[in-house]
Amino acid sequence: MSEACVISPEPGTRAKARPDVPCRHEPDLFFAEAPEDIRLAKMLCEHCPVRAACLAGALRRGEPWGVWGGALFERGMVIADKRPRGRPRKASAPAAAPRSRRASATAC
Repeated sequence: MSEACVISPEPGTRAKARPDVPCRHEPDLFFAEAPEDIRLAKMLCEHCPVRAACLAGALRRGEPWGVWGGALFERGMVIADKRPRGRPRKASAPAAAPRSRRASATAC
């Protein structure tokens, strides 16, 4: 069971499983690579009953990656969005000015 689905309301008490949280139904979605999947996971967290506890727990544990409490973690830090895999496109170079053909001078 994912820690995102378990909360402990007070320190020292037993954790209670929450079957009504979104991460219980599709846990892989919360660790996806695709930006569209990550946006969906964050959206599912919006109305989760344990969102605040999930985020606090992830921050306390220093979760290395995934969506926790509606926030995206990468390398243990909260980031806004994830770039798609692969290299970013190179900025297109400005188009070179077309070469003008010199009209050959004809002698009269």
